Amino acid sequence: MKFFFEKFVVYFLYLFRIFCIINFSNFQMIKDTFKRVLTPINKEGYTIIICAAVATFFLSLFSDALGWLGFIFTIFCLYFFRDPKRIIPDAKNLIVSPADGIVDAISNASPPKELGFDSKKKFTRISIFLNVFNVHVQRIPIGGKITKVHYREGKFVNVAVDKYSQDNERQACVVQTENGLEIPFVQIAGLIARRIVCNLLKGQIVKTGENYGIIKFGSRVDIYLPEGIKPKVKIGQTMLGGESIIAEVSGNVVKRETPKKKIIRKIKK
Repeated sequence: MKFFFEKFVVYFLYLFRIFCIINFSNFQMIKDTFKRVLTPINKEGYTIIICAAVATFFLSLFSDALGWLGFIFTIFCLYFFRDPKRIIPDAKNLIVSPADGIVDAISNASPPKELGFDSKKKFTRISIFLNVFNVHVQRIPIGGKITKVHYREGKFVNVAVDKYSQDNERQACVVQTENGLEIPFVQIAGLIARRIVCNLLKGQIVKTGENYGIIKFGSRVDIYLPEGIKPKVKIGQTMLGGESIIAEVSGNVVKRETPKKKIIRKIKK
């Protein structure tokens, strides 16, 4: 195993040297190539990647086969926790996808009960399924202020079953836009996923497409569109978190009602 790695490094450096000699006159092209190949890693993956690499080293001391398995798993972890940069739309009235994946359901449904919405209030739920090969970083669907953050423990059943929305572990949040519109979005753990990470706090000001969390090895993300907002996606469509446009908030959408204060005037006698 050690002999293989030593040979691999030697050959890699040799080829890289030839590549540099050929393209010495165009160093910028080399720099751009590395930028495209080397994708940033999300900080939540550092511990797992380091542990996998250390385990691979010790496994290779006992068995080449185990060393190879550890090496493959380490490469997979590097790939899984990638956090690529995204080009975020500039328009403030656009709702973007909170996650990478496939739109596998669009239905009328109420947000999780713990968020405290009126059950009679109508929402369109868009469910995005993430397989193990998708980027698992979640992003803010639209800029505004975080008004609700609620974590609920639960089971880890298959998210392909509609029952997941009631039984599975989930992290629910609500963002309030500048015009008072409240949009819930929910991270849901799946059969393989065992940990949801959410870095949002109540009262926090966020921007569209900003990273806010990750679901480790799994899952699904739901976003709820209030009445009057029509989705611009279809079932089976592939989404890119922070880039793909889910819906557009028009000016005629009903805003959140705010209670009016009663003004009591004292009448002078």
